[in-house]
Amino acid sequence: MKYVVVTGGGMSGLGKGVTSSSVGVLLQACGLRVTCIKIDPYLNIDAGTMSPFEHGEVFVLQDGGEADLDLGNYERFLDVTLTSDNNITTGKINRTVMEKERRGAYLGKTVQVVPHVTDEIQDWIQRVAHAPVDGKEGPPDVCVIELGGTVGDIESCPFVEALAELSYRVGDFCLIHVSHVPVLSAVGEQKTKPTQHSVRTLRSLGLAPNILACRSNSPLEGYAREKLARSCHVSSGNVLSLHDVGKNVWRVPILLRDQKAHEAVLRVLNLDVKEPDLKEWTARAELFDALVEPVRIALVGKYMGLTRINKDAYFSVEKALMHASVALRKKLAVDWVPAEDLEDGTAQENPNAYKAAWNKLKGADGILVPGGFGDRGVEGKILAAKHARENRIPYLGICLGMQVAVIEFARSVLLDMQDANSTEFDAETKNPCVVFMPEGSRTHMGGTMRLGSRRTYFHHDNHVGCMAARLYGNVSYVDERHRHRYEVNPEMVARFEEAGLWFSGRDESGERMEIVELGEHPFYVGVQFHPEFKSRPGKPSPVFTGLIAAACGQLESVLQQSHGESNGFEKTDGVGKVVEK
Repeated sequence: MKYVVVTGGGMSGLGKGVTSSSVGVLLQACGLRVTCIKIDPYLNIDAGTMSPFEHGEVFVLQDGGEADLDLGNYERFLDVTLTSDNNITTGKINRTVMEKERRGAYLGKTVQVVPHVTDEIQDWIQRVAHAPVDGKEGPPDVCVIELGGTVGDIESCPFVEALAELSYRVGDFCLIHVSHVPVLSAVGEQKTKPTQHSVRTLRSLGLAPNILACRSNSPLEGYAREKLARSCHVSSGNVLSLHDVGKNVWRVPILLRDQKAHEAVLRVLNLDVKEPDLKEWTARAELFDALVEPVRIALVGKYMGLTRINKDAYFSVEKALMHASVALRKKLAVDWVPAEDLEDGTAQENPNAYKAAWNKLKGADGILVPGGFGDRGVEGKILAAKHARENRIPYLGICLGMQVAVIEFARSVLLDMQDANSTEFDAETKNPCVVFMPEGSRTHMGGTMRLGSRRTYFHHDNHVGCMAARLYGNVSYVDERHRHRYEVNPEMVARFEEAGLWFSGRDESGERMEIVELGEHPFYVGVQFHPEFKSRPGKPSPVFTGLIAAACGQLESVLQQSHGESNGFEKTDGVGKVVEK
């Protein structure tokens, strides 16, 4: 097993996740099998209880693990399926060590950070690194490990020590250090001192970088490259420029390849493999840059932030929209709409924000309402669902977005249910359209939801005519990832379906509602699961594709393509190349 470790210095937010994913893509393109591990030094067991404002989205893995959004980057870039073990936290390590101590596994020894915690980290890494993640048998060739946070942080010290020990234990070990090379406006010169100091900190902790990945606004200048090579004891060919590529992160693997980053990594790992083949990846990146015709989607969320849009809270949703848009050759434009700004209270308190939110909603080609927890902003989401239903605007509701669509329908269409609600927001409501799941916990928050991959069966007398079933290719069932505590009240399903809101997808028991659709509407779909987590470049989520297609007038063509009808429609490989006509 070969190891590539990516660390960061100076500050957080430099793009270690994209760097790790891009290195993985480059190694895959050389014919190697790659797996990934993310180390998060925080004390939490996982990311499940963290605020989206502070930490961004919680990425749900196939086995139900709640992880950092970087694991979503790995899965999307490398098209692999990771598990909760691929995300190591201080909380997980400490819990494992304490459980062993209670069992007497350390034979009466004094349990210490070194060697017991550091050994546990190394054992965890080596165990997980050998697990296949690409659907093939046998261990991967290379494991890319990203150390979260910043080198020198007190919480990451045990992990740095463990990685230093691991480098001697395994031998084939390449360390890439990501650091910032700023430009001060007063002098207009790239400054290398922040990188020099972060490398010095790294060396003092027992690790020496083989490669420097320098983040900057513009390409790294020759003088800065030579200065870093000399002062950090790295050859100039191993000093890489990771300058900004705008919105097209698919350019990063190409940027690394053009600087021969793969040769630097392979040389350190003592590997002799073919040159990287990035033809498909390059075609997709070029297609993205060439897109002109826009499709405008209003994303109505509650984790938007007060001073700036918190896009990380809906990271996978935005990526899934992008995958679908590129596949349909449209340039995605997302209008971020704070749900609270649509509510009547905002009209009184901040009329400008109210007007701006409604202008975005009314100007959109399609509306997407993603998941969320708590009652703040829910009435705004309900208003967005109402606007989409009454004005026949394509609508996709995910998790809570499906639930608010059901609540809105009950209030507006079923005339005796004007007070319909979810028991999450009103425990005493007389018309509980959405209820707490019986297997959930009301006392413990972490890891107690309905999590991970669950099967949804298409339930309809004529499921060939069911929008969701057609988008998925008229299969009998689909497996998608879930993260929720509340569900549509099964006792009210019959009334909804009599009124025209029918549930085309259910679980294996037929009692848990998974997909809702509105007849006589161009595209009005809600899903209890989170399809964004399985969307991939070149393989977009079917329901996201349906939303984008409906928003730009291509839905019928997409539906024909989904179940093999030709009718002259061109079938592409997801990057714009026609493979069937």
